[in-house]
Amino acid sequence: MKRLLNFEYAGINGGYWMVYGVVCSFASVFLLEKGYSNADIGIILAAGSIAAVFIQPLLADIADRSKKISLIGLIETVTVVIAALMGITFVTGKASAALSVIFVMMVAWVTALQPLINSLAFKLSESGYEVNFGAARSMGSLAYSVLCAVLGTMAEKYGVNILPVSGEVILTVLLIVLIFAGRHSKISSEHEKHEFLPENENEERETGDDINLLQFIKRNKLFLIASFGVGGIFFSNAVFNSFMLQIVEGVGGNSEDMGRVFSLMAFCEIPPMFFFSRVHKKFSCEVLLRFAAICFTAKVIWAYLASSVAMIFVAQTFQLVSFGVFLPGMVCFIDEIMEKGEAVKGQALYTIMITVSTVFASFTGGFILDMGGSSALLLIASAVTGVGTLLFIAVVGKIKKKNT
Repeated sequence: MKRLLNFEYAGINGGYWMVYGVVCSFASVFLLEKGYSNADIGIILAAGSIAAVFIQPLLADIADRSKKISLIGLIETVTVVIAALMGITFVTGKASAALSVIFVMMVAWVTALQPLINSLAFKLSESGYEVNFGAARSMGSLAYSVLCAVLGTMAEKYGVNILPVSGEVILTVLLIVLIFAGRHSKISSEHEKHEFLPENENEERETGDDINLLQFIKRNKLFLIASFGVGGIFFSNAVFNSFMLQIVEGVGGNSEDMGRVFSLMAFCEIPPMFFFSRVHKKFSCEVLLRFAAICFTAKVIWAYLASSVAMIFVAQTFQLVSFGVFLPGMVCFIDEIMEKGEAVKGQALYTIMITVSTVFASFTGGFILDMGGSSALLLIASAVTGVGTLLFIAVVGKIKKKNT
């Protein structure tokens, strides 16, 4: 059963990141074809991220406190909402207020879903199932890599309406996997969760679950500061995700090249995520996170210096030692420093800071592109990421000392 649940959790990760690719990574391809400008796209993506900032803590509270809906049930509900919104985008025409609002909400719900899926690993582990998060998340990267390689070519050949069609197929499969995972796990109800855990662990869980996000922040001020650093680090990541088409076009590429770049980027994430548990036995989370943060800065600087699509490809290989190490490292780090029951809120705060960073990157990025081009955007991204890296490196070690 444990092996089956690991397989299903890997499938959930794969399905989610394919949906993320369709909605967020190919947003510029879809919206440019619909008649939106770079500035318009930036505003839409920023608005979606802002909406996610409000949705994420609400979902985190529901996940922690609700006795009527399980975490898997909550993920299923959000998946259905995304599917409904995506269906509407397929029947809309050119740029309009209605399409803008629908796309904003779709980005918001997709973004808000990520910390729930990350937290599902904790919930399964707390219920007695050993989940290999790194291996499961590497499946997400593999699925994303395949999707981008295929979808970039398909969008160039068949047009952008292939995007919502592909998204609906993926969401249907994801929902089926979620249903089976819910049946096979013992976290389908609050009663089962508490019955499965030892009594003293239930008491610890209740202590963490009974606080709201603001109370959590007051108890974890250093983690909040580190999360601001994470926001700076992920500014460049948001720039790549939102405006990769424009960056590639700036050095002579097209949407097919963009798909291949995203594919390579995601493929590079697989080895470090898959083998993270082994690497972590030799190096602490703090060491790995500091190293990964520095590599984020190196990646965006290399992209700034690029003069060809080939150099953009080389820049994305830094994903191997930046995002590929940082993501499982943060999940592991939060698990190590947070009290029982606080993991979901820790994931939510960390994701909210990334979301806030995405808001600024998306909103300002579109205007910077229209005024100064991709080179100016990458220069600013290099500076912001560098500052975030310095802040994060200065604080992350102190958090561990405070909570041990």
